Amino acid sequence: MIKIAVSGKGGVGKTTVASTLAKLLSDSHKKVYAVDADPDACLAAAVGIPDEQVRNLKPLVEMKELIDEKSSGGGAFFALNPDVDDILSEYSIPMGNINFLRMGGIKQGGTACYCRENSFLHALMSGLLFDKESAVILDMGAGIEHLTRGTARSVDIMLVVVEPSKNSVNTALLVEKLANDLGIRKVKFVANKVRNEKEKEFIRNNLGDDKILGFIPFDDDIWESSMESGPAAELGGVLLGSMKEIHEKLLREVD
Repeated sequence: MIKIAVSGKGGVGKTTVASTLAKLLSDSHKKVYAVDADPDACLAAAVGIPDEQVRNLKPLVEMKELIDEKSSGGGAFFALNPDVDDILSEYSIPMGNINFLRMGGIKQGGTACYCRENSFLHALMSGLLFDKESAVILDMGAGIEHLTRGTARSVDIMLVVVEPSKNSVNTALLVEKLANDLGIRKVKFVANKVRNEKEKEFIRNNLGDDKILGFIPFDDDIWESSMESGPAAELGGVLLGSMKEIHEKLLREVD
């Protein structure tokens, strides 16, 4: 079993990385769970699941009755390990050997706490560990807010997607620090939209060469595809070539 979380500043291309990696993992693993923990919910389209199917898939965090039922009927005290095995088949969309799940967004400031939902989501993520021949890729929300929810605590590795800009690098370093604070053992960086050697050096100097899994060159086709619905992995070219190398390094990292 391999469990990966993908994070990064908004607009760096983390969903493109996550969806392409899901496709590659589906070739090397019996089953892949592609979990969208981003409130913008773009992972399904990037993987290739039609919008009309996703439209009817209710986010797990909004399933209050289900959460209450799995958490001993609600109330101030609730089970920390609710039985969530049946959720995987009942609330996911299959596409080949990729199963898509949608987590849903984070509550805004001033609203009720997410304690029970966090327990439910943590149990769901932990439950995925039982299938040793599968892989889980978790497309996190932009920035660092998701790390306060604890949904990434049980991942094997955090991939932080970064582009050649100071703001993106600063966010990536902050995500790394918070991930380490949560006990995530490995944090690696994937540099995206890299145009030249100068930008590669900028990334290396700020993040450290040993922490970078790979570089994805800027590509006009990828940029144009972001305006359309469909799997980025089908583009091939520089994206697929770069991601194949990253996929191989990733498997060695968590072996």
